[in-house]
Amino acid sequence: MGKDFYKILGVLKTAKDDEIKKAYRKLALKWHPDKNKSPGAEEKFKEISEAYDVLSDKEKREIFDKYGEEGLHHGAPPNGADGRANNMHFHGGPGFARTFVFTSGNARDTFARAFGDDDEFSDIIGGLGGFSFFSENRNTKPGSRTTGMGNFMFDFDGMPPQSKKQKIQDPTIEKDLLVSLEDLVSGCTKKMKISRKDLDERGISRNEEKILTVNVKPGWKAGTKITFPKEGDRKPGVVPADVVFIVKDRPHTLYTRDSNNNLIYNAEISLRDALTGGQAEVPTLDGRKIKLRLNGVVQPDSTKRICGEGLPLPKNPSKRGDLIVKYDIRFPDHLSTVQRDILLDTLPR
Repeated sequence: MGKDFYKILGVLKTAKDDEIKKAYRKLALKWHPDKNKSPGAEEKFKEISEAYDVLSDKEKREIFDKYGEEGLHHGAPPNGADGRANNMHFHGGPGFARTFVFTSGNARDTFARAFGDDDEFSDIIGGLGGFSFFSENRNTKPGSRTTGMGNFMFDFDGMPPQSKKQKIQDPTIEKDLLVSLEDLVSGCTKKMKISRKDLDERGISRNEEKILTVNVKPGWKAGTKITFPKEGDRKPGVVPADVVFIVKDRPHTLYTRDSNNNLIYNAEISLRDALTGGQAEVPTLDGRKIKLRLNGVVQPDSTKRICGEGLPLPKNPSKRGDLIVKYDIRFPDHLSTVQRDILLDTLPR
């Protein structure tokens, strides 16, 4: 006894074309071997693809309704059919109409035909494990062959000609990625959670959360962009948006950095030390203390550079920027009369 394609798709014999397509799409998403790794999924997918291929074609469906699967595979009596077949190969014999043979490769083309207008499923259309399907393209140069996939014909160099219509991609989604200066010394891994809409096996939209992993490299500069292609909302007929993380420095209690990966530290010193000499203690990013002797008069906003104590250089992490010390002279809030007189007598005009 032959296959009952209506039963395979779960539709009535009176089902309209849109009902048949809807039933196939639901089952194809459930049993697609790239998504369903259970034993028998591939065979089940081929079976429902064959059922849809037959029932979605007026001529094949008419032959199946009259003669069943045997009429398709072994030949039905001539009935004036014009010999048309979308995905079937023809065979014939004396006194019989041409027959239709569905091969495993046709499952890919059938799926592409049903989903080809939806970019949401383009990653699936790209290939079915173990299947291969080739078709002749009369518009190509003699001797060339192309691989058929829905609305596309791919040359063997992997580059598709112009598709029938341009697909629209959702606008890029940008998110800040705050990174501490300490993390930028040796690099780190950030787990970023995003929320997006996805489609379940019935094509119904639902919210889901996904973790994206960012491997932060030593010394990455603020403004560095890390792109995750097509990780936005899944919507029929629209290419999902790219998700882009933009590195930003997490505010630090001690340092800021400049465009050359130098760290800037404000060292507060007293007016007395600025005038008479003394010592400033400067912390490093890894917790050490560097003592700087103040020689001579320290001018307001003067700086001292400590080489190699900044952040790694992104293009050459073995080298580092500098630690730039800016002296912040602390002036007294008030002077006594005695102090005032001493300064008047001591300091030059």
